[in-house]
Amino acid sequence: MRLTRRSLFVLAMATFTAGAVAQPEKAAPTKPAGPQAVKVDPKLPEYTPAQGVSGAIKSIGSDTLNNVMAHWGDEFKRSYPSVRVEVEGKGSGTAPPALLEGQCQFGPMSRPMKASEVDAFKKKFGYEPLQLRTGIDTLAIFVNKDNPIEEISLEQAKKVFSVAGPAMTWGNLGVKDTKLAGQPVILYGRNSASGTYGYFKEHALGGADYKASVKEQPGSSAVVQAVATDPASIGYSGIGYKTADVKMLKIRTGAGPAVEGNYETALSGEYPLARFLLVYVNKNPNESLEPLRGEFVKMIFSKVGQEAMIKDGYFPLPASIAAQEVKKAGL
Repeated sequence: MRLTRRSLFVLAMATFTAGAVAQPEKAAPTKPAGPQAVKVDPKLPEYTPAQGVSGAIKSIGSDTLNNVMAHWGDEFKRSYPSVRVEVEGKGSGTAPPALLEGQCQFGPMSRPMKASEVDAFKKKFGYEPLQLRTGIDTLAIFVNKDNPIEEISLEQAKKVFSVAGPAMTWGNLGVKDTKLAGQPVILYGRNSASGTYGYFKEHALGGADYKASVKEQPGSSAVVQAVATDPASIGYSGIGYKTADVKMLKIRTGAGPAVEGNYETALSGEYPLARFLLVYVNKNPNESLEPLRGEFVKMIFSKVGQEAMIKDGYFPLPASIAAQEVKKAGL
């Protein structure tokens, strides 16, 4: 599949406000079937360690990116054994205040910062935080592996999870199996500190509030574990937390066919819940990043950095987008 200007625009516009994303001129990734088939873009640079890098790195933010940040930290320490790395992933909502108060160098988020968060940062520092797109996620709707359904529409998802719909049974979603059809749909989701909570509310529920019956979990892994052990349950989480005990549903929008969430459909914009995974940095636009943060950013956008995305079940960036982000960081 060719990564066209139009397909990147669709993905960018689905994730960010108009004009926020510059489009690359060209890129040509492979055409994979899913996370395990994806390879990093061969045009990505190798990471070469630099001299004079020392200190400590702390990351506070997204639970979705928690494992990726940990892998990046481990990889960075291989090049710089004296550097200390600490990762705290309690939700995207914890990143903006941590950056504002100088408690961390990197603020991973699975959603863009809200206007109020950007404004607070700008009021204190006089400039906006640097937003870096570090990988691609397809936010998934999961059911137990033994559940017979294979797909769900966004309209159904809105009725299932939000106050826009009534309490539902599995029969309401088309399940014919008599053992399951009459059972109520048990709901699992993230807590309000999570960027995934906010993203799903905006893009799947059309901004409608969640039902009070949604059992909020402290992390993405907990959502998947709950669905794995409850045959009558449904939940949402990043694709990186998928296990063999849950099934990722295809998603329909309007009258179109149901679409599987994979690398190809994320890049084309066909999958409606594709999003960039973000890392925010406090960078004065008139100053360069010091070697510690600068080298960490370079590593993120190298082959080894993007391989970490694949290891954790997410999708890597094409080299063209990676190059844009490195340029934004002034490196």
